[in-house]
Amino acid sequence: MSAEDRAAVETMLVDYDADIESIPYTAPLARREPSLATRVESTRFPNKSLVYHGYLGCSPLHPTSHRTCPWFSIQAQCKALCHLHNIPYQPYLNTQFSDAYDVYLEILHRVDCLIKAALKRDTQDWCLLNSCPCCCYKLDDEDNMTFEWLATIDGNNSLKRWSSSIYGTSPRDDSRTRRSDYWLHHVKVDQFQLNGAQPHEQDPTDDWEDVVRSDSTPFNCIDCWRNAGPEARKRMFSVFDKSGIFIVACHHQFILLVCDMVKSGELSKYPLAILDHLLNVYGKNGGVAYDIGSFHGHAHNRRCQIDWHPMYIECTGHTEGEGCEHVFSSSNELARSTRHATPFHRHQTIEQHFAFWDNDKYAALSTFLQNHYREALAAIQTLTSELSSLEGVLNLTHADFVHFHKEECSYLDGLKEPPVKDRLQNAEAMASHLEIQLGIDKRWEIDSEPYRQFRQEASLLTYRTALDKLERLVVMHLFELSKLSLSGYKLRQQISKALQRRSQAILNALSQFNLQAAALVPPRPQLTWKDIVEYSLLGKFDLLRQSRSDIHTLDWTKPVHCEATVKYFKLQRAHEEIQRLNIEICRLHTAIHDEELTVNATINSLLISNKPVGLELQCQWRSCASINAAHLFRLD
Repeated sequence: MSAEDRAAVETMLVDYDADIESIPYTAPLARREPSLATRVESTRFPNKSLVYHGYLGCSPLHPTSHRTCPWFSIQAQCKALCHLHNIPYQPYLNTQFSDAYDVYLEILHRVDCLIKAALKRDTQDWCLLNSCPCCCYKLDDEDNMTFEWLATIDGNNSLKRWSSSIYGTSPRDDSRTRRSDYWLHHVKVDQFQLNGAQPHEQDPTDDWEDVVRSDSTPFNCIDCWRNAGPEARKRMFSVFDKSGIFIVACHHQFILLVCDMVKSGELSKYPLAILDHLLNVYGKNGGVAYDIGSFHGHAHNRRCQIDWHPMYIECTGHTEGEGCEHVFSSSNELARSTRHATPFHRHQTIEQHFAFWDNDKYAALSTFLQNHYREALAAIQTLTSELSSLEGVLNLTHADFVHFHKEECSYLDGLKEPPVKDRLQNAEAMASHLEIQLGIDKRWEIDSEPYRQFRQEASLLTYRTALDKLERLVVMHLFELSKLSLSGYKLRQQISKALQRRSQAILNALSQFNLQAAALVPPRPQLTWKDIVEYSLLGKFDLLRQSRSDIHTLDWTKPVHCEATVKYFKLQRAHEEIQRLNIEICRLHTAIHDEELTVNATINSLLISNKPVGLELQCQWRSCASINAAHLFRLD
């Protein structure tokens, strides 16, 4: 900008008390006059004057300076600035920009500390106790809830950091520490290390490596998680100093706590330390969702779903338990800028990103409540109509659906695991020994009833073995499908090839299963490829594990009754969601009112006792007040 243009723009902005250094701009679109010296009529907004003279401000109304987007790396910021100033990029600019940015953030941090002290927000765990007004701002006269707070926890290995020793260099000393209250210190995390292992040492009993299932190990969800892993081992490589992060987010996706995963995978000490801290701060009346081992609700076996899936747990509402996945879909963008950063700069980048994330979530909080309210009302209307029709056709009541659910629980509880070894092996030697011990004179004949029963049980064993193999392949199939949209291009190609190979394996296992199902008495239902593809609920496989009795004549096993039962529980959760939202809306409305009184009183006090801090708080409050006004508009 020429000296003449600069003087003209400064003249235009006198009435707005604005600083030209704080106004990002683009090059002139076209000069309407030879110079900008001609002063225009005073306008309400600076951008109107700028546009009149051929300049574009970077915001709709009041152009101001903006903080750096945390998704951009230092190098990307430097290259953007070089492009704006028409100078070639030089690597040394990264260091200069990084140092300046560190100083800038340190200034902001110290100012925030002064403001927090003035507002009395610098006490221990204040941020955790006030991170989300809908979760934490409990009112005196509100209804009691079974779960006072809901949260999700999960680990993510995208934000790894390479160890300096890998390159044969000494670690760069940096005495600076993390600034925010997000982090849970590794000393507290290591208190929950299992089996006496040393801190940051992989616990051999707590990893995700594929293992061979022993004969004495019963089938459970852990086998699914292990078998569903990719061909490569999941043990973290020693090349990483930090192998990822483990977080907890509230029901509204505000970040509550973060801890580093150090040279390990997703060990149990991380969720245990997080849960211990949450229970100490929030109390025991809470609910936490955790997709252990990469698989989510419907990928667990049916008995596990009945106990722990949110749809079957009272007072969970429409809790999806996927809050951490939303967070990671955004934080994964930081991987490029944190992989080789110093420990301090890695923490600083993550802190800045989560601070921006929480600010965005607060700005959209009333929209979140509004959308969930509409979804719950629509679900209630739809499910009530559908359930009423089904109850009329099937001659059922709400009590029948609860009874079906209990019957299914009882059946799955009594379902015994099949013996692993074929009992027909070495039958002759065993039979001879037993005949002598028991004094049996007459052996089983082929047409005898005991022989037929034993033969039927052996056929059922073979049937279950074929079912186990088919289920394992489908689990791996679903696991890889879920990763197709989350991986890089090369990995997606590898997974696609693996799916093609596995599809043929599933077809072979399906043929073997149908062969064994037809050999049973009475024959079991046949499955088709279409049935397998649509088996997104893996618990359906458990209903095929019949024992000596045929359960297909029972009401709770009929597809139409199963569908009606699911609708019933969804309807109950929708009503609970409305109840929770009514409480959360009151909490948000009251929190906004109380905060306005507190902040305005503090501003008036600071303008007398500490004017610079008071002016800064006043500036910050303008932005928050505009967001609160939008919340109140939506809530009313």
